[in-house]
Amino acid sequence: MSLIVMKFGGSSVGTTERMQRVAQRIVQTKEAGNRVVVVVSAMGDTTDDLIDQSKQLNPNPPAREMDMLLTTGEQISVALLSMTIHSLGHEAVSYTGWQAGILTESVHAKARISDIRPDRIFNSLDNGQIVIVAGFQGMTDEGEITTLGRGGSDTTAVALAAAISADVCEIFTDVDGIYSTDPRVVKCARKLNEISYDEMLELAHLGAAVLHPRAVEYAKHNNVKLVVRSSFNQNEGTTVKEEAVMEQGVVVSGIAFDKNVARISILGVEDVPGVLAKVFGALATNGIDVDIIVQSGVQGGKADFSFTLSKGDTDRAIAVIEAIRGEVPFRETTSEVDLVKVSIVGAGMVSNPGVAATMFDAISKLGVSIKMVSTSEIKCSCVIAAEPLNDVVRALHTAYGLDTAEQAFVGGPSERR
Repeated sequence: MSLIVMKFGGSSVGTTERMQRVAQRIVQTKEAGNRVVVVVSAMGDTTDDLIDQSKQLNPNPPAREMDMLLTTGEQISVALLSMTIHSLGHEAVSYTGWQAGILTESVHAKARISDIRPDRIFNSLDNGQIVIVAGFQGMTDEGEITTLGRGGSDTTAVALAAAISADVCEIFTDVDGIYSTDPRVVKCARKLNEISYDEMLELAHLGAAVLHPRAVEYAKHNNVKLVVRSSFNQNEGTTVKEEAVMEQGVVVSGIAFDKNVARISILGVEDVPGVLAKVFGALATNGIDVDIIVQSGVQGGKADFSFTLSKGDTDRAIAVIEAIRGEVPFRETTSEVDLVKVSIVGAGMVSNPGVAATMFDAISKLGVSIKMVSTSEIKCSCVIAAEPLNDVVRALHTAYGLDTAEQAFVGGPSERR
């Protein structure tokens, strides 16, 4: 008898018909002789609808009250799914995150899980019940309800799998595995049979939406076997594990892209020690994350440097930089927001020279200028203008021999969280 955690996202349970199909799949897993714990997101657009309603009443609602509001979406899902399973003749019990023993740090909107006390889950499993847990939520030691931020249901599922020593954690989504790139952009994308934690973590950080980075980090740290598969068919999925077998001749495993990219340049900064520390220290103090940083050559004792960040942080970051102008004199700041970051990822890159050159060549042949570059042992990222993104992704996919003759499967709208 295996212990299986199954996670279903918002589009998988977005309608009553889909809810019934998910319930049937869960029951089939139970009838195969397994013990089953299910993690569910809010149905369809429920979360976005709740956010819209809150903004109509208060443009800047308190974070605590938003957590109180948004956690109701998952509570609806778990209750309805439990009812559906009961209608199929099986015992099921639904729990909120806190009823399931999920404890978090005292931060609203993006809390991290600090501990899981799964006694109640084990008791229900011992009673032969299917356990259904609301994703995306937990509770502090002080009894405050919290949410885990985007990707929180993935993180809930992986954390629960680690806490109860599950044999596998299956993440059900609208695609039937992890592809070499977004199959909505490249119809002939290659489905990967397996991928390493490190490669998946890079892809997730670089924009691949199929798994959240925090969930992958949790899986890697706790050696949780992950399988990503479709809730719309029975196809074999993609296994995420410590060591993955690299396909013959495939150096690059995947191509990811991030559309939420802006660039800020600070021009005419004095080239003295401590300048970068003051600038990026001020940004960090204000909770602004930066990504790629590039400094140009020094002329006349002055230097220019640029960095990328999320588009939504652009105005706030410029305000922070202007506020420290007395400590860090500079000539001016400039910004660009119509940018994207496209990245290649592959464990084979470290031992194959010329991989980055192939990327630069494919992009240049499209007449696209590369604005910034960042590399590591298993990835290379380029910041470019947003407009030619899809053409660039398709060109890179072909250049690295990732195209297949088969059509990628996409079964529904993208998952919300």
